[in-house]
Amino acid sequence: MPRSSHALATLPVHPGSVPINALVPVAGTVLGDILKDVPSAKIDDIEFVRTVAVARITMPESMVRLSAGRESMPDSTQALCFMAGANSIFTGDKLLTTGNAGDDRDAALFAKLGIVPMRVEQAHLEAAE
Repeated sequence: MPRSSHALATLPVHPGSVPINALVPVAGTVLGDILKDVPSAKIDDIEFVRTVAVARITMPESMVRLSAGRESMPDSTQALCFMAGANSIFTGDKLLTTGNAGDDRDAALFAKLGIVPMRVEQAHLEAAE
């Protein structure tokens, strides 16, 4: 288990939200410039799915959120992440400083997978419980 997952999973109360990120090297940043031509810097899709599964198993009450890196992730990897226990995404065209899949692509993926998003009101009620 990655060190950060272990730290979260061993807290007395698990966090309400656990974002799982795939590194997105941003040009012009130190790390982005170092990793731009290093193919091995991209996390393996199966390893990413495994990370989601570990988060789900060790923090069963948390919202496991697919976050940064979805823009470059194939639909098949995202589908496996949902099967492994991801139950939330960050949606919209931009995630902080990097691109995001966008509402249209997310809606198409959800339709293909038969996933029905929670209504905002429902999500707020469940978060308050």
